[in-house]
Amino acid sequence: MRGRLASIGAETTPLSEGWNLVLTEPGACASPHELPLSADVIPAEVPGTVAAALERAGLFDRENPRPLDTQDAWYVCRLFDAPPGDAILRFEGLATLCHVFLNGQEILASESMFTMHEVPVTLSGGDELAMCFRALAPRLSENGPRARWRPQMITPQGLKNVRTTLLGRMPGWCPEIHAVGPWRAVTLVRRDVVSIDNVSVRATLEEDGTGKLSVSLHADVDNPSLMLRCAGREQPFEKVGEKHYSAILRLPDVEAWWPHTHGEPHLHAFSIVVDGVEIDAGRTGFRQIEVDHGEDGKSFGLRLNGEPVFCRGAVWTTADIVRLPSERGDYEPFLRLAAEAGMNMIRVGGTMAYETPEFYALCDELGLLVWQDFMFANFDYPKNDKAFMAHVHAEVEEFLHGVQGSPSIAVLCGGSEIYQQAAMLGLPAEFWSNPITEEVIPAIASRLRPDVPYVPNSPFGGAMPFSPNSAVTHYYGVGAYMRPFADARRADVRFAAESLAFAHVPQQKTLQRYLDVPPVHSPLWKARVPRDRGASWDFEDVRDFYLGELYDVDPAALRREDKGRYLDLSRAVTGEVLEETFAEWRRSGSRCNGALVWTLQDLLPGPGWGVIDSTGEPKPIWYAMRRAFRPVQVVLTDEGTNGLDVHVINETNHILKLDLEIVCFRRGKQHVVSGGRILTLEPRSRETFAATDLFGAFFDTTYAFRFGPPSHDVVVARLRLPDGGLVVADAFYFPIGRAKACHDVDISVALTRDDKRWFADLTTDCLAQSVHLTADGFRASDDWFHLAPGAPKRVELLPLPGKSEEDAPSGEVASIGCARSFAF
Repeated sequence: MRGRLASIGAETTPLSEGWNLVLTEPGACASPHELPLSADVIPAEVPGTVAAALERAGLFDRENPRPLDTQDAWYVCRLFDAPPGDAILRFEGLATLCHVFLNGQEILASESMFTMHEVPVTLSGGDELAMCFRALAPRLSENGPRARWRPQMITPQGLKNVRTTLLGRMPGWCPEIHAVGPWRAVTLVRRDVVSIDNVSVRATLEEDGTGKLSVSLHADVDNPSLMLRCAGREQPFEKVGEKHYSAILRLPDVEAWWPHTHGEPHLHAFSIVVDGVEIDAGRTGFRQIEVDHGEDGKSFGLRLNGEPVFCRGAVWTTADIVRLPSERGDYEPFLRLAAEAGMNMIRVGGTMAYETPEFYALCDELGLLVWQDFMFANFDYPKNDKAFMAHVHAEVEEFLHGVQGSPSIAVLCGGSEIYQQAAMLGLPAEFWSNPITEEVIPAIASRLRPDVPYVPNSPFGGAMPFSPNSAVTHYYGVGAYMRPFADARRADVRFAAESLAFAHVPQQKTLQRYLDVPPVHSPLWKARVPRDRGASWDFEDVRDFYLGELYDVDPAALRREDKGRYLDLSRAVTGEVLEETFAEWRRSGSRCNGALVWTLQDLLPGPGWGVIDSTGEPKPIWYAMRRAFRPVQVVLTDEGTNGLDVHVINETNHILKLDLEIVCFRRGKQHVVSGGRILTLEPRSRETFAATDLFGAFFDTTYAFRFGPPSHDVVVARLRLPDGGLVVADAFYFPIGRAKACHDVDISVALTRDDKRWFADLTTDCLAQSVHLTADGFRASDDWFHLAPGAPKRVELLPLPGKSEEDAPSGEVASIGCARSFAF
């Protein structure tokens, strides 16, 4: 559904090849005819960026980027293969101040990176198309409307007056790589004899389970024969205005779209039949979504198709900060890993950039909800600038038009941390608001996507915008503010659109290949550690705080004396923090309805915020998320002198019969006490049991009464399939701390093959903490997990690209409590 002038049945030709890039001084050339013949010419791709073209030519280093906003960038191409005649030139994204020339004549001037343009043209054959991206730095230095506050994290302040991404403009957060060039596709469109354009689509699910597909369009001929088809049914279009037609197709008992953690993300193809010719119009899904404000009216939670959904996931950055790519193949590896980790929501934040319809189509397929910010963050935007406001209207309409049939769009949000920025600078509440996020955007959203809830800003809703006990927050109590785990409950988080930012250490193979320097001590290492601009600490300091708390070590001394152990504990600790925090938020009695981790992927290899490194390799934290986010889950919470509670969760739409067991071990291996129960879990249900009820008698499981020396150092809870079947989920609790439960262990590893898949079968006679598998050319399906005695664990070894499934894996298994490793 891209574009308005020719959306259905048009012939579309990408103008992706034959482009040359020339860099000049700002304003040196007014038209492409003035480009000097002696200029250096660099081959370029479209869609693409100046940074990507220079990098391919060996003229740009993403690790030490040079400014790209101080020169004009000219893209020139000769359209040899385009036959003469009337056509439309479609520019899907031009970053940022761009003038377009056809045969030397200017046909378009664009001042927004986020606006699509469609320009009717008449080609003569062999035409020359040129795009000049003017240097942005001079514009950013101009004085704009006076702002009521100045955010510190974004530079320069002139960015508030220009519609461009903030990626590359946040020192300490991301590399300073400026977005310049035709970052989205340029295409040549030729309309059909019968042109169908301005197509609008709306898919909704009614209370009785009926799917309602509404489509309206414009046809440039009188009285065409038009039919709407979907799911084996069809409905003729009716004329509702001059060359304007609409159809409403009802589908009784339609298969609804669900996030993948709660059901199947059913999608339905639909088509438009024009004078007997059927034209594919895409796929859509039917779902109902609403906000649940809770009994006190202060909460924020999503209900999908009448059912509450605990949302968990991460904040998207970009598939590649140099290329800013937009194809399915660029998005798919990251989004598939997100779904594989049990995430059911991705947030596209206001400091990033709008993604293309391919991104949202993948989220539709994978059952990933999308929290979509509009690209406004932190600034006091110029609300009285008419030209700026025109850009706002255009970009919001263009984005929503492109994703109008996407069921994954779950929340539309005006922007990021605008309210918070003003409030934290001490400004009163009347200064926080802006008509852009409170009037303009919601008015457009209610017209184009009335089925999607709207939030004016993230965070918002409490006594302070960032107060966690009301509506939407950015929660960093556990994390950046180095609060104890108890704060996750005390804060009464309702919905965290951001949370738990740490400098996550990648797997060792990533470091060896891309950042083989001394950790922490090397300036190259520290350059990859994210930090808040102006702060005296960084997010490695945050991680080290919890490393000391959980493992009773001095991080500074440990990294000096035992670099390998320091890195392994650093890899383990952020996963432990995440699992414990989400256990608190998912327990029965919690009023938390969801939390998203900051961020999904890194921008450069190293200890960044991402749970997936920039090469596409999952970090150890990713595996912890995969365990914490299981739809069928068991979690343990310390209730003090009330003992240990066991919470069992079934988010699926199936009745499950499972065996629950709980065991306490002394010195990691000696059985002390155990209990269990046979469960029948109803769909979308959760149950809570006191550990003592499962034991059948009092036992100081949490070591709260301290009537003597501790009798055990670990508690293990498991959910099994009936009759001693496979473990579906497990949870671990350390009553006297993780450090006192580290043991020298023996781990047996057996390599097996089943149905052309390779597995490592692991057993131990003693608790092994944070077990890590390495196998050259393979990725483990689970990693950095705890292995309990008496519970064999099977880990699939997934071949990486280029590895044959016939090749037998070889590698080793290690545990952070043991100096030895075990080969297989």
